[in-house]
Amino acid sequence: MSDENKEAIEEQEGQDQVADEQVEVSELDSLTAELNEAKDKHLRLYAEFENFKKRTIREKRDLMNYAAQDTITNLLPVLDDFDRAKSSADDDDSKELFTEGVTLVYNKLHASMTNLGVKPMESTGEVFDPELHEAVTEIPVEDENMKGKIVDTILTGYYLNDKIIRHAKVVVGK
Repeated sequence: MSDENKEAIEEQEGQDQVADEQVEVSELDSLTAELNEAKDKHLRLYAEFENFKKRTIREKRDLMNYAAQDTITNLLPVLDDFDRAKSSADDDDSKELFTEGVTLVYNKLHASMTNLGVKPMESTGEVFDPELHEAVTEIPVEDENMKGKIVDTILTGYYLNDKIIRHAKVVVGK
């Protein structure tokens, strides 16, 4: 073999080695890109699963907190009638009596509702808020401080665990 052939062969082998290294580098880059893509998909899937778990826990908690809402909403008219009867019996001009037994039942009903998370909405004297109150009528008021405020509550509003289950029906001063 001549020196020229040997040099040509060595040069060819060097080029082949460089080409092989380039192929290995491009394969390495390709595999690195695939690995990064798989890691990204894994992280996104994990985050989505964590969000799903949190959402499910929150939905279960809300379901437990508000499961009795329909029953409580149906009992609110009874509570209103009880409140009216108590107010009527407490009036000095009334001949009706609120016996001790009925007072105990009244107190127990209010305590039970409170234990279930039912709270009455304070509205008389407050500023009218359409998110909380339903204005039944407006009446003129002489006191400037009462304009835009609630003069009287016709029907008490209620919260169930800080969620409004019934808006208060009110009379607003104008």
